[in-house]
Amino acid sequence: MNKIKKHRNAILRIIDIVIIIMSYSLTILIMEPIFILNENFLKQEFITILSAIIIYIGMLTVFKTYKNITRYENGNDYLVYIIACLVSYIMISLLKIFFKSDILDQRINIIAALIIVVSVVSYRVILRSILNGSYRNRRQPKEDVRKNVLIIGAGEATKIVLGTLKTTMRDIYNVVGLIDDNPNKIDYAISGYRILGTRDDIQKICEENKIELILFSISNISSKNRREILQICQSTGCKVRILPGTKELIRNKTLMDNFRDVEIEDLLGRETIKLNNTEIKELIKDKVILVTGGGGSIGSELCRQIIRYNPQKLVIVDIYENNLYDIEQELKYNYPKREVHALVASVRDKKRLNEIFKEFKPYLVFHAAAHKHVPLMEVSPLEAIKNNVFGTYNVVNCAHEYKTKRFILISTDKAVNPTNIMGATKRLCEMIVQAKDKKSKTEFAAVRFGNVLGSNGSVIPLFKKQIAQGGPVTVTHKEITRFFMTIPEAVSLVLQAMSYAKGSEIFVLDMGEPVKIYDMAQNLIRLSGLEPNVDIQIKITGLRPGEKLYEELLMEEEGLKETKHEKIHIAPLSDIEMSKVEEKLTELEKLLENTNNTQISKIKKVVKSVVPTYKERES
Repeated sequence: MNKIKKHRNAILRIIDIVIIIMSYSLTILIMEPIFILNENFLKQEFITILSAIIIYIGMLTVFKTYKNITRYENGNDYLVYIIACLVSYIMISLLKIFFKSDILDQRINIIAALIIVVSVVSYRVILRSILNGSYRNRRQPKEDVRKNVLIIGAGEATKIVLGTLKTTMRDIYNVVGLIDDNPNKIDYAISGYRILGTRDDIQKICEENKIELILFSISNISSKNRREILQICQSTGCKVRILPGTKELIRNKTLMDNFRDVEIEDLLGRETIKLNNTEIKELIKDKVILVTGGGGSIGSELCRQIIRYNPQKLVIVDIYENNLYDIEQELKYNYPKREVHALVASVRDKKRLNEIFKEFKPYLVFHAAAHKHVPLMEVSPLEAIKNNVFGTYNVVNCAHEYKTKRFILISTDKAVNPTNIMGATKRLCEMIVQAKDKKSKTEFAAVRFGNVLGSNGSVIPLFKKQIAQGGPVTVTHKEITRFFMTIPEAVSLVLQAMSYAKGSEIFVLDMGEPVKIYDMAQNLIRLSGLEPNVDIQIKITGLRPGEKLYEELLMEEEGLKETKHEKIHIAPLSDIEMSKVEEKLTELEKLLENTNNTQISKIKKVVKSVVPTYKERES
């Protein structure tokens, strides 16, 4: 076998030469049997066959067909064989015309060429099948331990996936068949694998064929359809992996590296948000942009999206140096020509903020720095007041003093009728922003949205960690609901809202339908290939201090006003004056001076007087 491999090129050439000789001999025998023993005719036959051998083998060599690994040849390779044979036929025909050589009749050349091309391709196809069969038999253990795989999709991506599975991963995966929602495709095949049914047949096919792995390889699909199909796949109990797009098949070396686990974002079913990139670009291009809290999950994504619009400088401020370093290195690696300044600073430090604003004089400010963990802020309420309220007040004053064009506060749905200290402080931040706008040439506004999937401290990373540890997954209440967005989705809308801001607005982002946290926990467990409350228990722990059962996006007295973007709305302008806000801030300053974090009831009483809509949740 090793000797055959060593001399494979010579063997293939010999086979091709035999095919050329046999093709011409057979054609002559059929078409000109009467001249077969004629001496002159034999001379023509010899010259023609010798010319054909030289030209055909020469062209097959020029087209590098003898460098192909037969076992891995595909349709493109066979097309090259056909082209090489066609060029050879044309050259033989030209040889006869221009040099009036003793080459046989054109009819014989045509028929011989057809026989040659069919034979050259056919024997290689047969050889490939034999080699793949023997390769599989050599590697296949006596007991078939391969995973049964069902592939969702019957498009170009699936064709690529099947090609790889068929050649290099046959000993690991056994493709049972394909699924496609077009009923007209059922029973047709791609690369030898049948389309077994539509999405409605997935459950049945998985049960009948003991499917262990489902590969979702549809890249061009609406979010709604993706979600519905993935939910069906999820209900089978099989492991599900998803191919983000066909491009990834080119970027990575191994097929399975392209597939990722299904994430909870895939089950939200939200369509891609369309932005007016021209407006955003005009706002950011060649400007100095400052982001506070730029190392956090929202702040870092803001930096990633802002830098795409080519700002003159991007200034990132954060007190936590590790996250700040990470986003700085990421941006400098991906955008080496852009000017990025990463500065360790606290928004509580007025002197440090003043230095930064004086040096950079930012055109736009995105204020994302904040304490946001509800239970932790209930235990340490003064820290929420220092960081959220007075931190925002400090940044707002610097933006006003150094004539920033526009300032956007990143707020939260927890600021609506707050039931916790964190929400109350964020509501007061909104009041500061709206009041300051009336006294300043800087355009101050806020953007309010709900929970962000995958952000630091959000429920998803916690659930994943608990599942990895074997459970239980803890949910505070079986009926608790939250609004969710992906981080890029939320940040995209923040940038769009920034382009709409004129001053004093609170932009409210359309978060879609609320999602039950309990259902989300079940989905995540199933996505891990496990059964909720069988393999992983879900434990109800009770609502935490300050936690709502349902979040609201608007105050009861607020009505929504539409913008040019269907996902962005504006709450009515507030009539609050800065003098009133500063009176409230004076009360809080006294509180900070004369109180400690253990006097929680006293702190809450003062906060309620400052933020009238703040009401503690009843036990």
